[in-house]
Parts: sequence; C-alpha cells; structure tokens
Amino acid sequence: MLARIKNSIRKFLGLEAKPDAEDDEAKAETQDKLKQEIKKEVEAQSKPAEEAKKEADAKAEEEAQAKKEAESSKALKESSTQEVEKVADKPKIGYIHMSGCTGDGMSLTENYDILSTLLTDMVDIVYGTTLVDLWEMPEMDLALVEGSVCLQDEHSVKELMEVREKAGLVCAFGSCAMTGCFTRYARGGQLAQPKHESFVPISDLVKVDCAIPGCPASPEIIAKVVVALINGDMDYLQPMLDMAACNLACGCDLQTNVVSKALCCGCGTCVLACPTRALEMVEGRPSHNKNRCIKCGACTTHCPRTWFPAEQIKKDLGL
Repeated sequence: MLARIKNSIRKFLGLEAKPDAEDDEAKAETQDKLKQEIKKEVEAQSKPAEEAKKEADAKAEEEAQAKKEAESSKALKESSTQEVEKVADKPKIGYIHMSGCTGDGMSLTENYDILSTLLTDMVDIVYGTTLVDLWEMPEMDLALVEGSVCLQDEHSVKELMEVREKAGLVCAFGSCAMTGCFTRYARGGQLAQPKHESFVPISDLVKVDCAIPGCPASPEIIAKVVVALINGDMDYLQPMLDMAACNLACGCDLQTNVVSKALCCGCGTCVLACPTRALEMVEGRPSHNKNRCIKCGACTTHCPRTWFPAEQIKKDLGL
C-alpha cells in the first residue's frame, strides 16, 4: 500500500512511477493462468484426434485379425477337402475276424510304424469287427479274413458269404483262414460250446483270391502283400495266389513236395519258421514230428523250394 501512495505522489509531482511488485506478481499469475487455459484447450483439441487414431488403429487390427482368421479357415477347408479327396482315392480295406486267437490282427496293430504308413499313405480301413464300429458292411476293394470258419456258426457263415459279395478281392489272412491250422483238430465235446465242432478254411466256402501265410503272419509280409495287391504286382503275388487254393499245409506236405522230390537244399529255413518246433534237422534234412504240428503251413510257405517247383527250375535251366 505504501508503494502505491508513493507512486501516486510521484505521479502528482510529474515524476516517473516505480513498478509495483504486487502488480508484477498479479500479472505473472494471470499469465500462468492464461498459459494453463491455453494448454487445456490444446489438450482438449488434441484428445479427440488421439482417440480417433486409437479407434482407427483398433479397427485396422480387428480387420487384420478377421482377414487372418478367414485365410486360416479357407486353408483349413481346402486341407479338409484335399484330405477327403485323398481318402476317397485310397483303396478300401475291410478286416473280418472269424474264429481264432486274433494273432494276425495283433501282429499288424502292434507294429505301429507299418500300420501308420498303411493307414496314412496307402489304404483306408472301412470295416473291421475289432477296429471300426459299423453295423453294415460296405463295399470294399480288399477283405482280409482272419481265422477259420465254424460250420455250426450260422452268423459267421453268412458274414463270410457277404464278404465275398461286397469285396473285390478276398485274402485269407493267416494260417487259420488259409488251412484251418490247429482248429482242424477240433472234434466237438472239448470246447466251451460243444456244438461248434467243425472248423474249415474259408476257401471251403468261398472263392479266395490270395493268402497270407503264418501263425501269426508277420507284419512285414502283411504290408508287402497289401501293397502288392494295391499295385497289382502279380509276379510277387503269384505264390500267394497259389496258396489260396490250398486247404492243407503241414510238415507232411513239406516231406512230400520237397524232401521226397530231392528239392531240399538243407538250409533249415523250415525249422526256423515252425512256431511249435515240430521240425528238426536230421542229417541235413527236416524231420517232422506230427504230434507237435498245428498245420499252420509256415514250414511249407517259408521253404525256398516251394517257390520254385521242379517244373519252374527245369524251365529256367532250359531243360
């Protein structure tokens, strides 16, 4: 206040007034308030622009995500279509079990690598009494029938007949289906169901196109025969085609068809192939123990001389 009075006196006397410190403070405060208001206005003006930018960015991100999902869905649809077409082009195979120990089926399913390759790249299993849950038997290119058929089991007999009608090729899968194997020893009265007395190879009831020997058949031979059937490799399949007509195979056949004809080379393959040790080498030739033989035919089918009979050897030698 005193400063203002002095300034008024100086002004009255015509002298220059000194600046008031309080006025300077007031001016500075006013300027600060003005700056803050301007800053708020600028922020208020820039805020909608930032929000608009954020909204635009979010919208662009949503559109990109939607486009990505659409492309992914399209790719998945195309992949599914290709997979369906691929499966449709595969040969259709059925697995039918009659009677037996299911050893041939286990031999295949336990070898995951071979089974995975077959199912992924080569074939499509469309029917199987132990693999696929279907009530009706569809059309198929190849039917693998495991086990001998019981003549007193009406259901099995009808199912086998239906297999022959619906399958392009029928393959006797394993020795039980090919020759009857040990089920040939069944005479009735000693089983859980005595009425099931007669077991015969499937070739006794229907035409069989091919046979895969073994008790059980090895996974490798199963895969090779299936691939040969798919590719139509008749040179490889010829021995299996000949076996389809056989309804007996045992050590006696080996003795009659190989040893007695002086075709045995003494390699011992038949002895190694026998699952029950019904054969042993005696003086360089197989000796057959009929009490151990289960008539699986492993010895005959593994003998290299049965693949090259005397007539073929003479033909190859030009005799």
